[in-house]
Amino acid sequence: MRGVRAVAADHGTLTDEQWATLEPLLPRGAKAGRPPVWPRRQLVDGIRFRVWTGVPWRDVPVEYGPWNRVYDLFRRWRRNGSRHRILTRLQSLADAKGCLQLDRSDVSATPPPHTHSSQPRALPKHAPVGHWKRQLATPLLSRSQ
Repeated sequence: MRGVRAVAADHGTLTDEQWATLEPLLPRGAKAGRPPVWPRRQLVDGIRFRVWTGVPWRDVPVEYGPWNRVYDLFRRWRRNGSRHRILTRLQSLADAKGCLQLDRSDVSATPPPHTHSSQPRALPKHAPVGHWKRQLATPLLSRSQ
């Protein structure tokens, strides 16, 4: 099994051309003050690595900056809508260059239903409710971010 570092080396980072396209689309900090400790490009590469590989945030390699700083940037952009705005702008740039091609199956308005999604899970009548709450909450609480 290959390690995280080998995957990071294979995945690569943004090229200078890709960064030149992406950088103007990124939100600017509103506060004046101390300069950032970690370059934004490095943190963005860390976000890309995590999304590409699916590793837990704590396993993002150190060369992308501290994992909690990478996660904080990702979380802030997701919460304030920046992530969606960046993606929309990148898609419009790709469409303008003729690089974006969608067919009908890519833009379907409704996702296909899951085979078991139409039937809600029922609680057994003989089990106390507290027992089921613990059973349902345990996997959620024990997940690593």
